Amino acid sequence: MTAPKRTPLFEEHLAAGAKMVDFAGWEMPIHYGSQLKEHELVRTDAGVFDVSHMTVIDITGGDARAWLQKLIANDVAKLGFEGKALYSGMLNETGGVVDDLIVYLTASGYRMVVNAGTTEKDLAWMEKHKAGFDVTLTVRRDLAMLAVQGPQAIDKVCALKPDWAEAIRSLKVFQGMPFGGWFVARTGYTGEDGLEIMVPADEAPAFFRALREGGVAPIGLGARDTLRLEAGMNLYGHDMDETVSPLEAGMGWTIAWAPEERDFTGRKALEVQKAAGVAMKQVGLVLEGRGVLREGQKVVVDGVGEGIITSGTFSPTLKHSIAIARVPAATGATAQVDLRGTLTDVRVVKMPFVRNGKKVFE
Repeated sequence: MTAPKRTPLFEEHLAAGAKMVDFAGWEMPIHYGSQLKEHELVRTDAGVFDVSHMTVIDITGGDARAWLQKLIANDVAKLGFEGKALYSGMLNETGGVVDDLIVYLTASGYRMVVNAGTTEKDLAWMEKHKAGFDVTLTVRRDLAMLAVQGPQAIDKVCALKPDWAEAIRSLKVFQGMPFGGWFVARTGYTGEDGLEIMVPADEAPAFFRALREGGVAPIGLGARDTLRLEAGMNLYGHDMDETVSPLEAGMGWTIAWAPEERDFTGRKALEVQKAAGVAMKQVGLVLEGRGVLREGQKVVVDGVGEGIITSGTFSPTLKHSIAIARVPAATGATAQVDLRGTLTDVRVVKMPFVRNGKKVFE
């Protein structure tokens, strides 16, 4: 049994009163006293998440672009300037999702951010598919990563970094910029505006403390999950995995079909699936009555078939239960969920549920 890993902010979490749990082999804060309060702070003000357990990989070499065009379903040729980012699935030969990730164009090549729990698998997959390419992968464990999210997030970071403020404010969504050894990107996983900031590990504790002193509350993994679910954002290993294709997981928009000659891994399987018609699709479910929708519950669509909830929770913003589900493609506006043996009516909606603090579905 290996001891859980710790981020450079471990002692800061303890000092802030965090309840620590094991998450993907890392000791991480689940909350700092109240998951509900933390959720509401991100929706109304600003919060900081330690996401240093995620893995940053710098990709260099003469074939870096060609290799990434083969490795992932989205096309890095779309990255038109330094700092631009895209989201993609890295797929296997059957079109299943090995991982979902972000890639940035950098001055020296590319920077990729992958999930904590899939890091070893991802790196082994990448090494295996590197044969014949001039590509070097550098895992940046010397960097910590903090996500500052919420309607006041950018203002509060700019107040701490006045010399960078103008440049930070100029960032568009899914765009990043280096500041010496730091990298600041306007990305996130909450449905709010905000920044994800890569910072040298030895500078991270002081920055975390400065954020707290600047009125940015620390936020744990519990609120991170309810926030991303309200935003309709997938969580790897729950809403998709190696047995589920992007077409079945609401990730069709991350597949770059053009140019046709770009033969990325999994393309042929996806083309077959698309031509035949995808059997399952991803939807949002809303339960406005009593009860809580949970992962693993069966979804029954009368006269059509069955599906499953892949993520579910009580929504602190909406004050009722919501879920992400994979259901038969012919599913319409209503379905039923098996809640402890009772088939309970739910509405089927287009996600997200919440964006910028407000309900967005009909």
